[in-house]
Amino acid sequence: MVWKWLGALLLFPVQMVYLVIKAAVCVLLPARLRDLSRENVLITGGGRGIGRHLAREFAKRGARKIILWGRTEKCLKETTEEIRMMGTECHYFICDVGNREEVYQQAKAVREKVGDITILVNNAAVVHGKSLMDSDDDALLKSQHINTLGQFWTTKAFLPRMLELQNGHIVCLNSVLALSAIPGAIDYCTSKASSFAFMESLTLGLLDCPGVNATTVLPFHTSTEMFQGMRIRFPNLFPPLKPETVARRTVEAVQLNQAFLLLPWTMHVLVILKSILPQSALEEIHKFSGSYTCMNTFKGRT
Repeated sequence: MVWKWLGALLLFPVQMVYLVIKAAVCVLLPARLRDLSRENVLITGGGRGIGRHLAREFAKRGARKIILWGRTEKCLKETTEEIRMMGTECHYFICDVGNREEVYQQAKAVREKVGDITILVNNAAVVHGKSLMDSDDDALLKSQHINTLGQFWTTKAFLPRMLELQNGHIVCLNSVLALSAIPGAIDYCTSKASSFAFMESLTLGLLDCPGVNATTVLPFHTSTEMFQGMRIRFPNLFPPLKPETVARRTVEAVQLNQAFLLLPWTMHVLVILKSILPQSALEEIHKFSGSYTCMNTFKGRT
C-alpha cells in the first residue's frame, strides 16, 4: 500500500510536466480544423440572437445541413430562408426544449425528415432579470426547464445515435455568470451554474467514447436583445461581446475540439481571483465594476 502511494506521488509531477509540454506543443503547432461538410447541425434557440449567428457561421464553414429549433415560427422561418440563400440546406421545427415530450417527439421527426444529428448546439435560454422575491414561481421554473433541463432532454435524444456512429459533438452556449453570479438574475445564474456542472460531467463521461466530444462556451455579456438594458460601470473597459464574435469563436472551438472556452480571455482572471480572494474582496470588486447593480436597468427582450 505504501509503495502504491509513493509511486503515485512520484508519477504525479511527471504527468503534470508531460501535460504542460503537450499543451504548449498544441498551442505552437498549426491547428487542424474539423471538416464540417458531412455534419448535420441542430441549434436550439436558432431563430434569433446568437442562435441565428451560429447558423450563419456553420453555413459559412460548410456544414451539410442545419436544423433550427425554437418557439417563435416567424424568427425560425426568417433564419431558415437566410441560410438557404447562402446555399446550405436548412430546416426548422417548432420546439420548446423545456418540454420533455415535445423534445423527444421533434427529435424523432428530425431523424425521419433530415437524418442523424452529429452536432447538437444547446443555445436556447431565457432570463427574467428579477430578484428571488420579485420573481413569479412559474417564471423561475421556466428558466430551469429551458436553460438546464432542456439540455438533459436534447442530449438524451441525440447522444445515443452519436455514440453508435462514433461521430458527434455536444455544444453548450453557457455564460460567465455560471462561474460568477450577479444580483437581479438569480434564475439565470442558477440555471447556468447547473448547466455548467452538467457539461463538466458529460465532457468527462465522453473521454472513453471515440469520436464524440463536447464544448462549453462561457461568454461575457453579449449585446443581444435578451440582456437589453443591462449596464456595467466601465463599458469601454469591458465592452459587451458581439453575437457574431461569440458564434465565430464557438464554431472554431468545435472544429478544434476545445472542451471549454471563456470569452473574452480576460475572464480567466476572474476565475483565478475567485479562487484566491476572500468573499469581502470579491464583493468590493463587484461594487466597483458595477456588476452588483448592472441588472437595475434591465429591460430584456420586448
